[in-house]
Amino acid sequence: MLTNPYFYRARLFPALITSIPMLIFVNKIIAVQYADALKNVYDILPFIAHFGLSGAIIFLCVQVNRIVAKEIFQRLHFREELLMPTTNHLLISDTHYPTPIKDKIRNKIKKEFKIVLADAQSETQNENDARKLIVTAVSQIRNVLRGDNLLLQHNIEYGFWRNLIGGSLIAVIFAIAIFWYGEYNKLEDQINTGIICFILYLIPIILSRYIIRRYGNYYSKILYEQFLSTKSKGL
Repeated sequence: MLTNPYFYRARLFPALITSIPMLIFVNKIIAVQYADALKNVYDILPFIAHFGLSGAIIFLCVQVNRIVAKEIFQRLHFREELLMPTTNHLLISDTHYPTPIKDKIRNKIKKEFKIVLADAQSETQNENDARKLIVTAVSQIRNVLRGDNLLLQHNIEYGFWRNLIGGSLIAVIFAIAIFWYGEYNKLEDQINTGIICFILYLIPIILSRYIIRRYGNYYSKILYEQFLSTKSKGL
């Protein structure tokens, strides 16, 4: 995991960015209340406690951001993978790709994986099943392209923004907590910090639909371009 560029750039970096309000809340509000007690034991303990808490929070954000992004935003916008661009673009009714290009992709899927995607009539009768069949085919394409550097780059970009949006929701919650703590204790710095963090992290959430779909379209484009460029089995 530690040598995986996807982990660093698509999971850790968003966690570092979105963990700021949580770090402020825990280290500047919660931990400060126990600092004097720790000093009575040993002077360096407050520093160790702050450092340890920060590391734990960032690691927690890596996990939580991904879960929130997938379970809320990706499910909301794409219903898992059923409405993802990689699925939409292979539907007969979809006009994103010219018909000849789409036919080449569908024919190669049939040849490579023995998966026959739904025709126009079957798609009209049961679009949900047609989508599920495409999702299965896309999963097979990803396996074939595993290790493709260009696809990995676009996968990282999509993962970064998806996880950043998921983490922004958590950041907004802690920004509100910081604001209310400052309001309750009449601390202007905390109030301003809460307001600034709230506004900054609300922006990716508001733009989430546009961002996720935009990078989803980029990923779909590269996925199918790279798939068409691969040699068929047996060649």
